[in-house]
Amino acid sequence: MPEITEDETFRHVDWYAEELADRQFVRCVFQDVDLTEAVSRGASFTGCTFGGVSFNASRHTDSAFVRCVFRRCNLFEAEFTGCKLVGSTFDQCELRPLRVAGGDWSFVALPGADLRGAHFADVRMREVDLTGANLTGATMTRVDLSAAQLHAVRFTRADLRGSDLTALDPTAVERAGAVIDAEQAIVLAQGLGFEIR
Repeated sequence: MPEITEDETFRHVDWYAEELADRQFVRCVFQDVDLTEAVSRGASFTGCTFGGVSFNASRHTDSAFVRCVFRRCNLFEAEFTGCKLVGSTFDQCELRPLRVAGGDWSFVALPGADLRGAHFADVRMREVDLTGANLTGATMTRVDLSAAQLHAVRFTRADLRGSDLTALDPTAVERAGAVIDAEQAIVLAQGLGFEIR
């Protein structure tokens, strides 16, 4: 059985390169914890709060961070593969260059986030809040952005091919040099009221 930890507070703990394996944390607080180069596989964090935590170069596979709050955390070169972050919030976090492959990031709050050069592929991000986020030069391929909040997002030179852009108002974002495919172009044209014949 996985080890389950509930309602605990961890302060100034050094978990550098820690193997979190399939541990489970519920309603725990992590304050100024060093998770640099930590590795998790099948770990679960539910309703946890991370403050000033270093996730630098950490690797997370098939893990869950559900309804968690990340405040002033550093995720430099962090990687999430097949992870579930549904309902989590990122506030004043360093997110570059984040890499996300697969998984479910629906209902995640990333307003104003600096995601320049970030890489998202095959991710479910339904109803994600990216209001005012900077995705300049980012890759967001085959991402489900249905019902996402995308007002004032900077998509300059971003690769958006294969993603669901039905929630995107091209007049309300910065889009110079952004790359889309032909099918997406039709969707966006129709959204602007053009008839495709």
